[in-house]
Formats: sequence, structure tokens, C-alpha cells
Amino acid sequence: MTSFGDLIRQRRSMRKYTEEAVSGEQEKVLLKAALMAPSSKGTHSPEFIVVRDRDKLKALSACKTVGADFLADAAMAIVVMADPSVSDVWIEDASVAASFILLQAEDLGLGSCWIQVRERTSADGRSAAEVVRETLSVPVCKEPLCIVALGHKGMERKPQNEERLKWDKVHIAG
Repeated sequence: MTSFGDLIRQRRSMRKYTEEAVSGEQEKVLLKAALMAPSSKGTHSPEFIVVRDRDKLKALSACKTVGADFLADAAMAIVVMADPSVSDVWIEDASVAASFILLQAEDLGLGSCWIQVRERTSADGRSAAEVVRETLSVPVCKEPLCIVALGHKGMERKPQNEERLKWDKVHIAG
């Protein structure tokens, strides 16, 4: 990308991926971005699990009833989680880290998509977090926030249309 503005215009949620693997170097760059994300009081509470195993990706794709099925076809995923006892703002810290992953993926030319886990349920009524914990042997003290699906883009998406920005959502206090 030539600028941050270009990057945020180009980044779109990608739910279709090619079969090409994400390279080890690309994975390292994605994780560096996550680890460099700012956090409250420098606690760096977010933690990350890299998932490449096809069976685990398929199992995780069933963590909620809608909006995760495409994960089964992603090249990899990064589960973003944190220990709430480390930071009272773990959700915000983990959200920033996940956003850094999404933006870094676009900068690398990869597709990505946030899959919400917190406060979601699977088809069998279990919490999505429980499915993630069971699939990946995550201790109960860790709270999964989201899964970022990653892979080489399997479809074209137009950049954000600036004419559709909702400027009425902006309020000026003075």
C-alpha cells in the first residue's frame, strides 16, 4: 500500500480463499503486528493461537450458528484471546490486536475476516468460546474474543466507497 488511507479503503472482509498456504514469513509478520498493538497500561493481555490444522479449522467453523462456516476453507486462523484477570479492559486490548492483524493481512495482500466468538453460541447451544476452548485445549481462565480467518484472497471486492460513509454518525462537541 502507498498510504494508510489506501490500506483502510482496500481492506474488506474476505470469506473466500484460495488453497495457497500463508507463508511462515507472512505468519510471523501478522503475529508481530498483533504483538505490537497498543494495550492498556502496557499489560499486553492478548494472547494468540495460530491454527493451520484443517480438522481444527473445520471444528472451529462450527463455533457459532452463523458467520464462521468459511473458516473451514481458510489457510489459517489466529484466535485472539486474553486472561481477564490480567486486564479489566482485555476486550478492548484484544480488539485492537485483532484489528492490527486484519490491517497487516491487507498490507501483505492477504484476505482476512473477523469471526466474533465472545457472546455467541454454536448450533448445539454451547458457547462459541467453549467450542474454541475444547477444540484447542484453551484453559478456562482465557477468554476467546474472536478468530481471524486468513488466506490468499479467493474473490475480488471493491474498495470502500467513500460516498457511502455515514457522516451523520460524527458529532462535533465544539
